[in-house]
Amino acid sequence: MAKKSLESLKKLLASTRPEEIRQGLELVKKEISQATSTERESLLEMLSALFYIDPLDEPDLVSLVDEAISIVAQFGTSVIPLLVQKLDAGDLKAQMAVAHALGRIGADAIKSLILEYESSKDPARRSFILYALGKIKSPEIAAALSLALEASQSPSLELRDTATRALGKFAESIPPARLPEQERRLCVETLQKNLADPNPGIRSKAVRSLGKFAKYDHLSTDERRKLRSTCLLILGKDENFEWDRAYVVRKEAEEALTYT
Repeated sequence: MAKKSLESLKKLLASTRPEEIRQGLELVKKEISQATSTERESLLEMLSALFYIDPLDEPDLVSLVDEAISIVAQFGTSVIPLLVQKLDAGDLKAQMAVAHALGRIGADAIKSLILEYESSKDPARRSFILYALGKIKSPEIAAALSLALEASQSPSLELRDTATRALGKFAESIPPARLPEQERRLCVETLQKNLADPNPGIRSKAVRSLGKFAKYDHLSTDERRKLRSTCLLILGKDENFEWDRAYVVRKEAEEALTYT
């Protein structure tokens, strides 16, 4: 790939004009298969600069950011280490975009993300790694269950929140036959405990994840019945007439109730 072509691409992708950015993205698609590893790294840097775009300030560029994420995922396993490092982007929008890209790469990213999680002690970084793992749609995500189970009891609110959500996302991807009984039971018990969390965001995610466990056939008959009773309690529809004061929790309970 000629240096002139790279410079041209850089100029297009750095533009504020949607049509020019789109043109740049189309050119990147054509260059991916022929690019060397060094060139791919340069292309990744150019594309990931789009991840910092604020969707509230520039709503007309949102679809282009999503397309850039998909193109990065097409780079495949070769860019996984670079993307994992970019989870430290220091910008929430960029970190979420990187997590989405890793999720779209799929099962091939699981091992690297787990290793990175285990080597990090920073709750914020661990949270984004779990978020990325939750975006992977593959039965192989069962390998990350133990991480999410432990993190769902973390003293860090952010990590506990993300892990509680991740357990439900994992339930979507793991067939019942691939989920060991002991781990399945631990997931359900952990989520039930988090229903009593003082933070309404975590309570809502616990309800939602339990709903996912019900929807994807990971609950026993008794557990399903218990979830139904819990949802009715949250909604104030049982004999106690005491509902959860947080609307977001009640909203998730309404949804989960449909799976019981």
